[in-house]
Amino acid sequence: MTRVVRFHEHGGPEVLRIEQLELAPLKPGEVRIRVKALGLNRAEALLRKGTYIETATLPSGLGLEAAGFVEAIGDGVEGISPGDAVSVVPPLSMARWPAYGERATFPAELVVKHPVSLSWEEAAAVWMSSLTAYGALIDLARLAKGEFVVVTAASSSVGLAAIQIANAAGAVPIAVTRTSAKRAALLAHGAAHVVAFEEEALAARLTDISGVQGVRVVFDAIGGPIFEPLTAAMARGGILIEYGGLSQEPTPFPLFDVLAKTLTLRGYLVHEVISSPTRLAAAKAFVLEHLASGALRPVIAKTFEFDEIVAAHRFLESNAQFGKIVVSV
Repeated sequence: MTRVVRFHEHGGPEVLRIEQLELAPLKPGEVRIRVKALGLNRAEALLRKGTYIETATLPSGLGLEAAGFVEAIGDGVEGISPGDAVSVVPPLSMARWPAYGERATFPAELVVKHPVSLSWEEAAAVWMSSLTAYGALIDLARLAKGEFVVVTAASSSVGLAAIQIANAAGAVPIAVTRTSAKRAALLAHGAAHVVAFEEEALAARLTDISGVQGVRVVFDAIGGPIFEPLTAAMARGGILIEYGGLSQEPTPFPLFDVLAKTLTLRGYLVHEVISSPTRLAAAKAFVLEHLASGALRPVIAKTFEFDEIVAAHRFLESNAQFGKIVVSV
């Protein structure tokens, strides 16, 4: 038996329960982990509420990121041994491979031996943010040295990873945030410029920063009304990669900027990288290389205990965090 977090109905954080569940036998190609830390993601709140791209069968587990020791391996698993310190690439289905538990099981190809320099909390915070930012900026946009890149929701774990990856590529990250409250922290964490879109004219500020050439790459998690000023500041032939949808307002289609500048507006899910063995192998190599060099380092906003999972989800939905929320197990 092991303790896991499940929900029996959709709703707020209060529907999460810690329960005892019998461990299923390992199948070939699977790895069981004794979990030491969990990384929290907005996707888990959406699954809990019943609004995620995946539909859970109730009662359901949840969770996409974990770090811990390998406890056991199934037949056919190579390169991983009991006792190894590992972290987990987010699975395509968290209902099938839920991370929230004292023990969790994952496909071996998603289990990675991470650098020993990382704490458990840092290791649990690596993969969702880093792979999401890598897939958009490096794999899709081919971000180059000297280019400007706009990162919205910049204080999120993905936003901070995007700033670090942009710096590693030699690009110039422009952090876009709601107010100036996090300006100093964003600059301290690598942003070259910070724009507070509720306090400043977004298009004008981005144009002032990038000059007449404009911004080629925009990495957006928000949508809504800022779509128009973002595209207004983009360069001809630029690409806007949309991976979120945090705004509750309609997202206008910036027709004339798209036509005049031949822009690409691209919806993106990290699943694109995770579901391709070739792209995932390249992504893992990139992330591990930059973790080892120190160019990439998870930013932890706050750590909760396993028994505080409801409070952790409440904090997740507060939008007050700077970086990743982690649960220690």
